[in-house]
Amino acid sequence: MISHQLKLTKYQVLTEIRLTSIFTKFVNSYIINKCMKCKSLLGDIEVDESYFGPRRIKGKSSKRGRGASFKKVVFGIYGRKGSVYTRIIQNCKKRTLHAVMTRKIALDSTIYSDSWKGYNGQVDVGFDKHFRVNHNKDQSSQRNGTHINDIEAFRSFCKRRMSKFNGTKKNFPLHLKECEWRWKKRLEV
Repeated sequence: MISHQLKLTKYQVLTEIRLTSIFTKFVNSYIINKCMKCKSLLGDIEVDESYFGPRRIKGKSSKRGRGASFKKVVFGIYGRKGSVYTRIIQNCKKRTLHAVMTRKIALDSTIYSDSWKGYNGQVDVGFDKHFRVNHNKDQSSQRNGTHINDIEAFRSFCKRRMSKFNGTKKNFPLHLKECEWRWKKRLEV
């Protein structure tokens, strides 16, 4: 027992736990408020959807990507100047993606995405330009700036960070916003 090793009373241990809990709630609300104040992103914008969740669940199908019904769908928007915004969405349908994009991206921005059919019609919605990366034809490393490497690097950062906790069932949205906040802070230093 830790309390016996440190010679703490039961009351002191409980007080310390309460203070830690209060501090954690304060930090969590601060991070969420900072991330939610994200204004409309302008300039070159990368968008991509990703699936977060366990690789396998015993007794369920072990499909990957869009076929995995037990995974959470996260839509990411990355401004090439370093700003990032994530949102958990229900599905990757065109209507859902367009709703998030029109709220968080300025219309005179240039959008870079993969060739998923949910991104069709971006210019019809009012965006200036929309370029696609076809991963099947290995266009992800073109030299003309048409890539979505930055949003994929952010996604990789999130998945590596969350894997340290062996899964984040309870507070997944909070962990996601924390990753967003850490990514922005990393660029400020």
